[in-house]
Amino acid sequence: MKCLGRHLLVEYYSCNPKILMDVSRIEDLLVGAAKYAKAHIVDVVFHTFNPHGVSGVVVVEESHLAIHTWPEHKFASVDIYTCGDSIDPWQAYKYLLKGLKAKHSTATEMKRGVLHTKKDKKSIYLKT
Repeated sequence: MKCLGRHLLVEYYSCNPKILMDVSRIEDLLVGAAKYAKAHIVDVVFHTFNPHGVSGVVVVEESHLAIHTWPEHKFASVDIYTCGDSIDPWQAYKYLLKGLKAKHSTATEMKRGVLHTKKDKKSIYLKT
């Protein structure tokens, strides 16, 4: 089987809350993570919430990186979605782990656009 993309669903815990409140710093970190993973940036959009929190997206030729922060909980939720074989989403994950100063994290990788070939004998179905 071949897949078209890899999608990391990441949760960073016990992050530095000052970083999580700083929209410029969060933007720099997400852009830095994209560059570190060797992605090609297309556009960048970030927003600060009142009283606190940041959401943002870095659109890359290979897909996107998105973040939502909860400084009051020292928590950040991140999606790192890459298509093709040219970049490794785990490089972006490591860059953000260090940059957010997270004490621990969880990450799940999903294969997206799983293509079956004639050699594949069965389909995969997931119930939710």
